[in-house]
Amino acid sequence: MTDLEKIAADLIAIHPEYHSMLDQPDVHTSQDFAEAGDVNPFLHLSLHLAVAEQLAIDQPAGIGAAFVRLRATRGDEHAALHALVECLAEVVWHAQRYRTPPDGTLYLECLKRQT
Repeated sequence: MTDLEKIAADLIAIHPEYHSMLDQPDVHTSQDFAEAGDVNPFLHLSLHLAVAEQLAIDQPAGIGAAFVRLRATRGDEHAALHALVECLAEVVWHAQRYRTPPDGTLYLECLKRQT
């Protein structure tokens, strides 16, 4: 496996609630998760992958330190990662809504509110 595939496999492993959907992606990729009020597992795992890359390169600068604080505060690495995923989703939503580039400062402020 490539490094990216290994990261994806690790993320899938910590999300057993998505395994049945991932076993049959053709059945679920056309599903409208938002309309049903569900979390889109493909989007969720994609955001996890983005967060993993951000942590690897500390971009935006300070995200690594924010993650360390969140992990200490929440006492659980997965819960801390979900805080990052939630803030990243907020930043992406904001950028799409206002047609602006993603705002690293907004991201870090969101993370600070999570601790």
